[in-house]
Amino acid sequence: MTPTISRLALAAFALTASIASAGPALAAVACGSGNFDAWIADFKTEAAAKGISQQAITAGLAGVTLDQSVLSRDRSQKVFSQSFEEFSGRMVPPRMQRGSNMMKQYGSVLSRIEQTYGVPGEVLVAIWGLETDFGVNIGKFPTLRSLATLAYDCRRAEQFRGELMDALRIVQRGDLAPNEMRGAWAGELGQTQFMPSSWMKYAVDFDGNGRRDLLHSAPDVLASTANYLANYGWQRGKDWEPGGPNFAVLQQWNKSEVYAKTVAYFATQLARAP
Repeated sequence: MTPTISRLALAAFALTASIASAGPALAAVACGSGNFDAWIADFKTEAAAKGISQQAITAGLAGVTLDQSVLSRDRSQKVFSQSFEEFSGRMVPPRMQRGSNMMKQYGSVLSRIEQTYGVPGEVLVAIWGLETDFGVNIGKFPTLRSLATLAYDCRRAEQFRGELMDALRIVQRGDLAPNEMRGAWAGELGQTQFMPSSWMKYAVDFDGNGRRDLLHSAPDVLASTANYLANYGWQRGKDWEPGGPNFAVLQQWNKSEVYAKTVAYFATQLARAP
C-alpha cells in the first residue's frame, strides 16, 4: 500500500508472528481440496452450521473467486529491515501537519474517547496516520475474496478461515455491505486496518448511528482503536515511550519494535505540537 505502510506491508510478522508457531492445523473444511468452487460450497455449509445467516453467506460469498495476486503477495513477504531512524524519518515528518490538524478537528471526540478508554488522542492519531494516511489509503482489495483465497490456501488456512467467518459476521451484523469491504490484500479493513476478528471484538459505534463503521466514521475508527488498546492493557495516564508501561501495548498493536517506536515518537511529537 503506497505511500503509507500498513502493518502487513511493514513486516511479515505484523500479521503472522502471533500465529507462525501454530503451524498447519486440521480444519473442518480441508484446505486446498478439490477446486475452489467446491471448497467455497463446503465453507458455506460450515458457516451455516456456525450460525451465520443464509442471507449473509449468499451476499458475502456469491461469485467469489480465487485471487492469485493475493497468493503471490502472501508468498513474497519480506522481513522489514529499516531502522527506526530511517522509518520514522520517512513516515512522521510528512504527516505532522495533517496529524496536528486532525488533533484540532476531532478534539472533542478525542477527549470523549480518552475519558472512556484512557487512551490519549495523540496515540490514536499517530496510529491513524501511519496506517492509512488518516483514512486516505485503506486498500482496494475485495476483503471477502482475499480472505477466501487465503483460507483455501494451506499455508495459514485455519487463521484465515476464522477471519472469513468473522467477515461474514460483520455483514450479518449490518456493519458493512460486502461491496463496501475493501482493504489490504490480507483482509485488513478500515482506517486503522483491523482484521475482521479484531473488528468483531473491538469495533464500537461511537457516533451512535447504529453501525460500527471503521471505513467511513472517524469517531468509530478512533474509539475502536482505543478500545483495542484498552483491552490489551493500556494504562490511563502512563507513558507510551519505549520502557514505559504502555509501550508493550503498542507492541500488541504491531509486533515490529520499529513500528511501535515510530507510533510512540509520532504521538510524542503531536503532544508537543502547538
